[in-house]
Amino acid sequence: MSHIDKISSPPAVFRILDLFAGPGGLDVAAEVLGHQVTGIEWDADACATRRAAGMDTFKGDVRRFRASFFPHAQVLTGGPPCQTFTVAGHGAGRRALDQVLQYIERLHAAVRPESGQSWEQIFRTWRKISEELRQRELEALEVKEEKRKVEELRAKGRKAMRNRLKELGSTPADIKKFMKCLKDPQDLDDSDEELSGLLKEFSDLDHRLNKLKDKLEELGDERTGLVLQPLWWVIERSRRPGSEPYEAVVLEQVQAVMPVWKKYAEVLVSLGYRTRRQLMHTEAFGVPQTRRRAVLMARLDRTGLPNGPGLDRLPSVPETHEHYHRAFSPARPTKAGRADTLPLDAPQPWVSMEKALERARKISPSKVHKRPAFTVISNYGTGGVPEARGRRDHDAPSATITGKVSRNRVVHKGTDTDLARHARFTPAEAGVLQTFPVAYPWSGNDVAQQIGNAVPPRLALHVLRQVLEPELSDDEARDRLKKAVAKLEAWKPGEPVKFRESGDWEGHPLTGR
Repeated sequence: MSHIDKISSPPAVFRILDLFAGPGGLDVAAEVLGHQVTGIEWDADACATRRAAGMDTFKGDVRRFRASFFPHAQVLTGGPPCQTFTVAGHGAGRRALDQVLQYIERLHAAVRPESGQSWEQIFRTWRKISEELRQRELEALEVKEEKRKVEELRAKGRKAMRNRLKELGSTPADIKKFMKCLKDPQDLDDSDEELSGLLKEFSDLDHRLNKLKDKLEELGDERTGLVLQPLWWVIERSRRPGSEPYEAVVLEQVQAVMPVWKKYAEVLVSLGYRTRRQLMHTEAFGVPQTRRRAVLMARLDRTGLPNGPGLDRLPSVPETHEHYHRAFSPARPTKAGRADTLPLDAPQPWVSMEKALERARKISPSKVHKRPAFTVISNYGTGGVPEARGRRDHDAPSATITGKVSRNRVVHKGTDTDLARHARFTPAEAGVLQTFPVAYPWSGNDVAQQIGNAVPPRLALHVLRQVLEPELSDDEARDRLKKAVAKLEAWKPGEPVKFRESGDWEGHPLTGR
């Protein structure tokens, strides 16, 4: 009998282990659904927020922990940090993707049932991959140090050229033009012997720097190893003698990770899971923000789940709201008698920034400011033009909330004039646009980055409900989400909790020690 089978009253309460847990986006969603969740997170600022929010936490690098340290965890979740993958071209993003896919294929070859490999053989494969990654990481550190020194020499060279140009009587405008042309110095006047020598040294340093950059791209970075961690944890629990496999797995990241999730899913199927990969538009799940997240879901193959093992055999998470199409989407009022929090047969209108902030202000007037009609001007450019800042009006969903959200300007609608008051979103307001409770106790430094990196809790509600409670009928699922969304909005932190570190196992419910 499974350890889950012992829980008889649906929906079951699961013990969740969340890798790369961040400030707690998935954790707070799991909490309002009634599950028990423990996070592993290395960032001190995110841990400060988790502590203030009462989130159970082990502080440290995921690589210092193992699945066997938490034998009572029933569900594995996480959002491993990933480098910029791309399926196009032959650049660094494509090479990084190919490298990760090759490592996953090596692990898959080891765990396929037909391979007949013992746990010791499987573990040796993982250890060899880990050693290769560690060696590349050490080599990359050496290259980074050399690159830093070259960059320092380049900076000194630029300063020396400026000084020499001043000595030669060049105007500030001429000096500025000269420095701009350093990327293509063929047309520069190098009749002065000293300046010519400085240009030659600078050109040599540029060539050296480019070679170092190429080397770093070839070596990748530590995120290559981190993106493999959740897969290894699932393999360890599935193949290590004496271990029970996780009942479910939920992973999420940016859209570019979809090819990685496909390879992951192939391994999970070999381990006895049914899977679903889904590119989720956050506004289609009631998040007042347009953002795309690549989600991988898996359930251990048990009686009662539909369709048998295979890729994408789990049902997808049903959307509850309309997609946002900027050119064709004027603000639409919610239909009479239909709150925007309820999943209905017909999709509801997406939720605007204004509506989300108004709801939060009713809960906590002191944390959410009242503003006239506004436009948000992004800190980022659009269409590849840095000066062309993205714009969203108050009656539309927010653009993607990033770590630069605190730099976004809030101006009078249709103008470039900052509001006289509250011309920036507060952490509480930015958190609300990411669907955190307005009372979430943001702590530590760089709160904007914490918010931008987090899983939108309302999106996590939909995913966790779908994966962990497949036995619910449509009506039960609607009611479950309705109550969960209300609890999420009204959530308040409990008593702060002290985080643990690796080795502090005694008395923790997931460790059994």
